[in-house]
Amino acid sequence: MESTKHSKHLINREISWLHFNHRVLQEASNKSVPLLERLRFLGIYSNNLDEFYRVRVATLRRLSEMNQKYFSAIDKPVLVLKKINQMTALFQAEFETIFKTIVLELKDEKISLVNEDQLNDIQKQFVFDFYRTKLIDSISPIFISRTKEFPEIGDAKIYLAIQMESDNDNHEYALIEVPTSDFSRFLVLPSSDKTTNIILLDDVIRLCIPDIFQSLNYSKFEAYTIKITRDAEIDSENDFGDSLINKVSKGVKNRRLGSPVRFVYDAAMHQDMLKFILKQLKYKKSDSIIPGGRYHNFKDFMSFPSVGEKKLVYPKLPPLKKHRIELEQSVIVAAEKQDLFLHYPYFGFSQYVQLLREAAIDPNVKSIKITLYRVASNSKVIRALINAARNGKDVTAVVEVRARFDEEHNIEWANKMQETGIKVVFGIEGLKIHSKLTLIKRKTNSIAAISTGNFHEGNAAVYTDFTLITSNKKIVSEVDEVFGFINTPYQSRKYNHLLVSPYDMRKKIVAFINKEIQHAQKGLPAFIHCKINHICDNEIIFKLYEAAKEGVDVKLIVRGMCSMQPPKELKNTIEIISIVDRFLEHSRIFIFCNNNRNKYYISSADWMIRNLDHRIETAVPIYDSTIQKELRRIIDYGLKDNSKSRIVDGLGKNTFKSSNEKTFCSQVELYNHYKTENNEY
Repeated sequence: MESTKHSKHLINREISWLHFNHRVLQEASNKSVPLLERLRFLGIYSNNLDEFYRVRVATLRRLSEMNQKYFSAIDKPVLVLKKINQMTALFQAEFETIFKTIVLELKDEKISLVNEDQLNDIQKQFVFDFYRTKLIDSISPIFISRTKEFPEIGDAKIYLAIQMESDNDNHEYALIEVPTSDFSRFLVLPSSDKTTNIILLDDVIRLCIPDIFQSLNYSKFEAYTIKITRDAEIDSENDFGDSLINKVSKGVKNRRLGSPVRFVYDAAMHQDMLKFILKQLKYKKSDSIIPGGRYHNFKDFMSFPSVGEKKLVYPKLPPLKKHRIELEQSVIVAAEKQDLFLHYPYFGFSQYVQLLREAAIDPNVKSIKITLYRVASNSKVIRALINAARNGKDVTAVVEVRARFDEEHNIEWANKMQETGIKVVFGIEGLKIHSKLTLIKRKTNSIAAISTGNFHEGNAAVYTDFTLITSNKKIVSEVDEVFGFINTPYQSRKYNHLLVSPYDMRKKIVAFINKEIQHAQKGLPAFIHCKINHICDNEIIFKLYEAAKEGVDVKLIVRGMCSMQPPKELKNTIEIISIVDRFLEHSRIFIFCNNNRNKYYISSADWMIRNLDHRIETAVPIYDSTIQKELRRIIDYGLKDNSKSRIVDGLGKNTFKSSNEKTFCSQVELYNHYKTENNEY
């Protein structure tokens, strides 16, 4: 726990995360962003917030039951929860305003979001036909005013709370789940003009409510959307007599009944109805009860139909192919000659898959080892591994079954791999395996692939990540050592090249920062330039402050959580920015000046306690001078960005970084650079 005098230079990680998500909301209101993409940013914001409540707020609620004296001033759960509720309510109001603005702008583009009261006769008939031929079997009303026990409301689902009244003023309440798992949230309607009319599934049901309840004697119906977010944490540590896989499986089942942590409702709902529902759910006034607009679960808007003119969406940036791989017609041959660097989504993930496919049929390949944290639903990676096993290769897959919200998915894939003869390792109790490693052992030159992100073709299409593919014997040998560490974690090991958590990464990063401090004190060149997702580790933060105080140039590109609030006197030596754009910035680069003998690393780890102390992570040094130049360019382009970068000040102002120079968007400029200079790589 940090002393009080230091805490004023830190901000709570949850509050800093809300600052990040507000940057996402800013993109939804940004007029320079294509209109349909702005609508999708509302979906991303909503989806992010759902997960935040399911995990972080749920954890804070449990911590709030502890004695608050055990927490630092900025981390007292009771106070943080109060602040979160205040900020969320403020942002919700902003969200609703942005949505209304976008809806009006869509009308100007001849795209109309219409509700059940705005349909013409032809459209009404179309909706009724859709209901009666397709939707009807997925509608199951529950009368909540009749049941003794309130029904379980599923997490991340939306419901219509319906009030029914008869002519003699009798009324009753019912719930209907909006079946978005069976149908798209959006139904495109027939139109006689050039306007595209779209109705939400919620409003389809609203229109058909009289049909749904036609056998009952009610003449008036009103429907309001409600949504519950539940605690999604899995307790897999208590049952010591059970296997990890069984613990996680049980935890996933229990998650569906997790404690409610947030209740969102249509602010137009009658107070009597709201009080009835909250009473049935046993909510307290101190709980997160958030009034919203007519529609919830905006995550569905991430899949809003691509309608209208091309200008309403981002111009396509087709993924490129690495020239050297194309020239050699083999990833393995190219990697034997020189290190390869794949930067997604600018370059296609298909060339990493090609590496696995080559290995699956190469008679020189003896074995393949891989770590899998998240994989695609129809994973080409796993299909290549299965093919390798069928071809007689010794294949080992280390599957992290505790990858949050992918647990069931990973267990299913693990079972399929085991059925085909792949050896599946389920990780280590107490240590999540977050490293992204592939090791292809060959009779001659072995190959290693080390990535900053998941071996997941879906993620690679929207997340910026790196994969280094190398035949460097020293790197390959140490990647093999990491797999050995996973198998026998308590044996002593030495890494001269890789940084490995929880073994030595923290110690070496601190040593690198200390070296920069020593150089600055001697008047030598000194800088620390870093691109990362999150910085929340207090030891690292105060080391960075110390370095800046001694004159080390500290420049940080931090996408998400950043607990830094540097003292004013360090304003000129610490620069922190965040970039939110069409691609999600996920790659991690660490560059240390080292008296102009720069050290370059890419890593799977953020600078957080969990990554440095409680996960198996790797950072790999980049020795190839061409790739070093590329990492330098990525950092420089990010720092030059004056289109999508915001200043991270610890106050949540999220001020856009201004410049008198020509508008510079780092993601677009990087793509254009790769497109024209691909021969270099």
